[in-house]
Amino acid sequence: MKLPLGNRTGRLLLGSMIVILLSSCTALLNPIVGQSSPHLMLGKPSNATHFNAKDYLIVRSQYVLSYNRDRGIPNWASWQLNQSWLGDLPRASFTADSELPQGWYQVEPNDYTGSGFDRGHLVPAADRNRTESDSRSVFLMTNILPQAPDNNQGPWERLESYCRDKVRQGKELYVIAGGVGEGGSGLKGKRATIGKGKIAVPAALWKIVVVLDRPGSGIESITAQTPVIAVLVPNQQGLKESSWQLYRTSIDAIEQQTGYDFLSNLPEPIQASLEAKKSA
Repeated sequence: MKLPLGNRTGRLLLGSMIVILLSSCTALLNPIVGQSSPHLMLGKPSNATHFNAKDYLIVRSQYVLSYNRDRGIPNWASWQLNQSWLGDLPRASFTADSELPQGWYQVEPNDYTGSGFDRGHLVPAADRNRTESDSRSVFLMTNILPQAPDNNQGPWERLESYCRDKVRQGKELYVIAGGVGEGGSGLKGKRATIGKGKIAVPAALWKIVVVLDRPGSGIESITAQTPVIAVLVPNQQGLKESSWQLYRTSIDAIEQQTGYDFLSNLPEPIQASLEAKKSA
């Protein structure tokens, strides 16, 4: 249809069309995509989008994570945890994530075979085992990174169990976890990468947990006195008998290590207080 550009009505119509197009483009490029997910109630740690291969946003009903195509591992994962997510289904099988963009390498479970590192979940298997779809979602390889067996089966597992114990007591948790640094030590010594160089091995794993009194209490219930847990655990052998409490730190310290901005949806005074204190 030819627009009547020679008159005022035509100019107004054309201007409206341009505004609509620009608004659509802005929405597509907006780095806040995914913020409506309950798993991002506390804010998104990085500027992850659907357009950045090194900080690629994956939003699922079970969790939200940032994936790094070049490193073959997640940067971070964020999830809500309350009793509604807990079940007793058996473990699913590890699978490649076929939903990655076309042309990206899809990490396979066999890429970890013989590496000396466990296939380490960020969102734990036992945190998502009420339904089959929930269970399958956490066994996708985009939720997995190389984890030293003594880390994975020692303090890291004990912290995961501690969190679920809190949930069974009626608490609701908001959890963020990831890896940082280059190179960890597994059963076969220190490695920078595995899987023929396609998968980076982090030097340490970190986790942040914010503990709410009850499910559904929302972000408004978080105060400077709200319990938080922050740990930074070396990705190495020799830790299996260690308690997770040995690796407690502050959220500020993890921010310095990772460059991420945690708890950004909280009012600044509360955010500063929670991030500065040593974890519970």
